[in-house]
Amino acid sequence: MDFTGKVVLITGAGNGIGRASAVGFASRGAKVVIVDRDTAGGEATAGILRQQGGEALFVAADVTKSAEVQNYVKVALDAYGQIDCFYNNAGIEGAVAPTAEYDEDMFDRVMAVNVKGVFLGLRHVLPVMIKQGRGAIVNTASIAGLVASPGMPAYVASKHAVIGLTKTAAGEVGRSGVRVNAVCPGPIDTRMIHALEAVLNPDDPAAVGARYQSSIPLGRYGTAEEVANIVQFLCSDLASNITGAHYVVDGGRTATGGAVTNNLVR
Repeated sequence: MDFTGKVVLITGAGNGIGRASAVGFASRGAKVVIVDRDTAGGEATAGILRQQGGEALFVAADVTKSAEVQNYVKVALDAYGQIDCFYNNAGIEGAVAPTAEYDEDMFDRVMAVNVKGVFLGLRHVLPVMIKQGRGAIVNTASIAGLVASPGMPAYVASKHAVIGLTKTAAGEVGRSGVRVNAVCPGPIDTRMIHALEAVLNPDDPAAVGARYQSSIPLGRYGTAEEVANIVQFLCSDLASNITGAHYVVDGGRTATGGAVTNNLVR
């Protein structure tokens, strides 16, 4: 997986899977454009890449705002003249509550980031890649896009939508030389899963983590780097005949029973 001379654009790259992907792409020769609404996190990722000898620039953006999405695409093109790979990754988990009690404003916020943000990324990057006649896009879905996760209706709905957007776009642009796929992480050892543990059991979040991990055939959370490896593969020439697919990275969780079940099941 050699990305020498390639330009990679990554949203949500200020931490977690996005940061791990940025590091991975840069280590394989890519020039990386880092996008995040968290300026400190985004600048920190860019700094890590530069310290390791990579080339990177950071653009602050809210992925729910079309003008800001257009701007991060423009910055990438102004700096490097092309976008070869786009990791459409930014997302939030939202609150944990039963569907019958879920806050409407929170639902709207999750859908705005996780669905509209992914759509806007596709909307403004696809024309660039179609004009180039080449490109690879990976959207971050989740195993919550495949199975239920009780207590997270907005997150589950949003990630099902990401898979739908992925398949639709793939079918539209394949003849243009552009591939579109999705990655579906299970529980990954990042801020998101630990925040969820703390919400479900503030007094003993580690107990939630132990329960979750006991339900995973590999017996542990995945790492951000393990997801980043799949993202790089899907953007590489090794995946030249893969489009419209979703790759599960969950340690076997969905293979043996589906959703991680929390204490909101009734």
